[in-house]
Amino acid sequence: MKIKICGFTQAQNARDASLLGIDAIGLVFYDKSPRYVEIQRALEIVQALPPFINRVGLFVNADSYFIDEVLCEVPLDTLQFHGDETPQECQQYGLPFMKALRVNEQTNIPKLAQDYHQANGLLLDAYNSTTYGGTGESFDWSLAKVELDLPIILAGGLNPETVGKAIQQVSPYAVDVSSGVESSKGIKDIQKIQQFIQQVNL
Repeated sequence: MKIKICGFTQAQNARDASLLGIDAIGLVFYDKSPRYVEIQRALEIVQALPPFINRVGLFVNADSYFIDEVLCEVPLDTLQFHGDETPQECQQYGLPFMKALRVNEQTNIPKLAQDYHQANGLLLDAYNSTTYGGTGESFDWSLAKVELDLPIILAGGLNPETVGKAIQQVSPYAVDVSSGVESSKGIKDIQKIQQFIQQVNL
């Protein structure tokens, strides 16, 4: 089970978390998020990471010029699109990408998986009409139990207490956590991360 932790804002914090054995870290390039990082800070975080950590850049309806600017400065491995980006907009950067879906009862996940078939994975998060991820809200995980060709990354309301049940119910390719392992917004609690990893690996 792959583990991604999203929303780092400090280089040492990201390094300490990565050394525990997670697979990916997420950097939020969305200025309305409390976990937003500017390009220089993002570069510092990436440079502090140990080898073999996938570096994910999260964007929400970002201007293509801004994404190009980030990619010129920050060596990212994967892009994560959390807004209303079209499949064509997601593909234009020549990097692997994940498309995040805000899931509720009306979300047609198989249809969206078909629309975004070029994606390397679908990230399923809780639906919120005003916020794009990082809310700590959960959703009905039974909605995520669908047969798809794309790997499913499960997010939304995960923490050391809930992740085991979520994995049992959905059997995703990976889990993605942000607020569920924080001491404050953008600052990850290393002990909570250790507990989260233990629950994932049970």
